[in-house]
Amino acid sequence: MLQRLPVRSWLLISSLMLGLSPALMAQTVGPDAGQLAKSRLRGANFLKTTQAADGSWTSPESPGISGLVTFSMLQSGIPAKDPVVEKALKHLETFIQPDGGIYSPKSYHSNYETAICLLAFNAANASKKYDELIQRADRYLRKLQWDDSEQTDKSDPKYGGAGYGRTNDRPDLSNTTFFLDALQAAGAKGDDPAVQNALIFLSRCQNLESAHNTTPFPAKVNDGGFYYTPAAGGNSQAGNTENGGLRSYASMTYAGLKSMVFAGLTAEDPRVKAALEWISNHYSVQENPGLGQQGVYYYFQIFAKSLSTLDLDYATDTDGKQHDWRKELAEHLFQRQQANGAWLNKNDRWYEGDPNLATAYTLMAMKYCEPKPLKAK
Repeated sequence: MLQRLPVRSWLLISSLMLGLSPALMAQTVGPDAGQLAKSRLRGANFLKTTQAADGSWTSPESPGISGLVTFSMLQSGIPAKDPVVEKALKHLETFIQPDGGIYSPKSYHSNYETAICLLAFNAANASKKYDELIQRADRYLRKLQWDDSEQTDKSDPKYGGAGYGRTNDRPDLSNTTFFLDALQAAGAKGDDPAVQNALIFLSRCQNLESAHNTTPFPAKVNDGGFYYTPAAGGNSQAGNTENGGLRSYASMTYAGLKSMVFAGLTAEDPRVKAALEWISNHYSVQENPGLGQQGVYYYFQIFAKSLSTLDLDYATDTDGKQHDWRKELAEHLFQRQQANGAWLNKNDRWYEGDPNLATAYTLMAMKYCEPKPLKAK
């Protein structure tokens, strides 16, 4: 999980988004603990039934989905010594390359796969067994970032970003978020040079006119949300506006906000304020605003992780209504769970029609839905 800023650093957010009476302060936010635990166990048990003999899920020749499934099971409390997890970790080890990366040479997704596998090994590393592996993977990932080591000028929209990792690839916000999560798992702090370079790219993925984003895109939308990438001519998975702007959408806005917080931005920063206003105007646990049901399970996990990172008990929508987002998201996910314990998306974009991937994303989201005592002001 990305590090949280001290509560006092978010006093402005709390005052705007909480406004709770003393009587509410003794309450707990989040769903029923028993129901959450039962749902998570059913999901993990489903994944145990779909593991292949070699320890993989869905694709034995690339570790992306297998890494996410392994990570989600570990996050759900399944121990590293569980036979299914042990087999999964051994399978992921087969992708360790001489350069320190953890990827399939055939997939051209070396940044994405290495970042995900690092998260899985780190979650299983209570015994420090994987320390060296994590350190080598961290060094490999840093080489993939577009920065001065590639003679990339800071004025280039690619600067600071990370992509899938293929030759001539371009960076995007989703891969940069996984990259930053992996660096943090390996011990990076917000003032790390790689993190600060990534902040330059993150700022250019935001529809906010400022000195931090002088690309041509924000002036055409300027709503504070985030899009996929400003590089290679710019791209938003939600499409373009009539004037050629890149539409903001929720999964990237939460990803951008979470990553900016890790990089040290405070509640007073205009970029944070603008992103918070956008998510307030587009609050939803039903869909991925801007994309509907496309990528909705990816959205659920980034939504939950981001609001948990901000240490918010309640979120406020555009009408001023306060939402116990943990409870609302968890209860929505309970309703979407299949009889066999899995989740899946009828919209198959980005492979979410695969129940292994959709279930992994859901378990990742549920990690941040755990009930907790309501904070005092």
